[in-house]
Amino acid sequence: YQRRVHGDLMIRKFRILQVGLQRKFSSATMFCYQCEQTRGGKACHEPKGVCGKEADVACLQDLLIEVVKKNASYSYLNKIEGHRDIAANRWMLDSIFATLTNVNFDALRIKNYLQEGANHLKNSKDAYYDICSKKGINPKGVYNSDWEYKPNIHTLIEEGRFYSPDKQLGNWDISSTKELAVYGIKGGAAYLHHAKQLGFEDDLLYEELQNILHLLRENMNLNEALTLALKVGGWNYQVMELLDKANTETYGHPEISSMRVTPVKGKCIVVSGHDLRDLELVLKQTEGKGINVYTHGEMLPCNAYPKLKKYKHLIGNYGGPWQRQKLDFDKFPGSVLMTTNCLIEPKQTYSNRIFTRSSVGFKGIRHIDNDDLSELIQAALNQPGFSEDEPKKEITIGFARNTVINLAGVIVDAVKKGKIKHFFLIGGCDGYELERTYYTDLAKMIPKDCVILTLACGKYRFNMLDHGFIEHEGTKIPRLLDCGQCNDAYSAIQIALALSKAFNVGINDLPLSIVLSWFEQKAVAVFLTLLHLGMKNMLIGPRLPAFVTPKVLETIVKNYGLRPISTPEQDLKHILTKSQQLQ
Repeated sequence: YQRRVHGDLMIRKFRILQVGLQRKFSSATMFCYQCEQTRGGKACHEPKGVCGKEADVACLQDLLIEVVKKNASYSYLNKIEGHRDIAANRWMLDSIFATLTNVNFDALRIKNYLQEGANHLKNSKDAYYDICSKKGINPKGVYNSDWEYKPNIHTLIEEGRFYSPDKQLGNWDISSTKELAVYGIKGGAAYLHHAKQLGFEDDLLYEELQNILHLLRENMNLNEALTLALKVGGWNYQVMELLDKANTETYGHPEISSMRVTPVKGKCIVVSGHDLRDLELVLKQTEGKGINVYTHGEMLPCNAYPKLKKYKHLIGNYGGPWQRQKLDFDKFPGSVLMTTNCLIEPKQTYSNRIFTRSSVGFKGIRHIDNDDLSELIQAALNQPGFSEDEPKKEITIGFARNTVINLAGVIVDAVKKGKIKHFFLIGGCDGYELERTYYTDLAKMIPKDCVILTLACGKYRFNMLDHGFIEHEGTKIPRLLDCGQCNDAYSAIQIALALSKAFNVGINDLPLSIVLSWFEQKAVAVFLTLLHLGMKNMLIGPRLPAFVTPKVLETIVKNYGLRPISTPEQDLKHILTKSQQLQ
């Protein structure tokens, strides 16, 4: 293991040297390494990234993040003085969300966010100076926070080139840690956006977001940058708590449910992404129209929410994880609604029947701005639909915090009596790489006296397998407990905290191992939250983030015992040996 970590660090140091030379001598117009699939494990360059994002869009998104930071500085100062601008707060969330991997590929949409940002920046600055004048106080200087919108998109693209990560000057370890914080903010902002869609907002969370963005523009040493990154994790924990509240108060706590994973005869719409409200809109507006509705990707857990599954035409889940959508949507004989990430460049075969919502966008794809889904519905009616029922197949879902904590007494007793030996949390993002079969193989190898918790789209690597039950005192405890979407990491954390309390031990002393699969910025946000909570000895894969330098990685390894995945056999042996020592 030590040899492997050392070798990995040496490879990463060589890659850092390569990228450093590129920073110094390259005239590249695109530099993006915010996701796990970044080209060659280093960075994506023009003409487009692995995700399909073109260089022009990347430059505009880098500029948009800089404008968001400038806005945050004045918004934060205004909030201190008691001035609240909800429109600016919401623009900030929409804009940050649009820069996530596989969300918005439309240069004109990003340009519009920039134009709105210029207006908000002027209003925030004017408001701040007006407040200071009325209160008779000297305004605090805000470094380099002026910005003027240019109507010519090519001028904006040229300006954006100066804000790509490879153009940032100064200590690279500090820049790397700031990027880690920025990507965590992107993931947390997406979760806060989901909560906002359901009418749940919190001024304190907006204020903390603005404060962190403001601090990211200031000079700091490496320890201060690491502290700020962990602060992002603490902020995201509160954001996930708010989103959990929004989802459960609006639609009820998820219930143990049998969910169909094969289609039935009839016209159809499939809803992908993460947005529960959009699914509800589809269900309401298709009721009585003879259209069946299916979830896809991370929408799968919606089938366990009482106020969503009450709709009889919510049939179940269709297809698999996000990266299979070109195959899934191509075969789907209806219309498609993409509510959030993860969107892949649509194939021509279904580009006329896929629609985007919210911050999602792709050039040439129809976007629905309001809550009228008639175009989506008509597109479904124009398609043939499924010609027959496929053989019925179901899986069991709905093991969010409320359900599992209600079973805590049985579970704790099963552990004390040796029926359950260990818990594995295997969750996170899915992706293309062959190395991700690691997670399938690990789940298959885990002994029958162990329980697997899972969440996010990483579950698709093993959620269709029959994992069976552990019987204890007349109760059948499923060996696979699906906690929900990626934001339902909050549920998994609450389950872990409840078990910690029940066993009267620290969370790191539980018979629990966390095996993460990461892909994009929501996973970064959850990872920082776990570090903020003091979680140690986690495994992460399939590759380590390209944006984390060796020195930063070594610091995290030293403080938290973070380990890259190796082989399922080696990791499982290591985990179970440690578990026996704990017992």
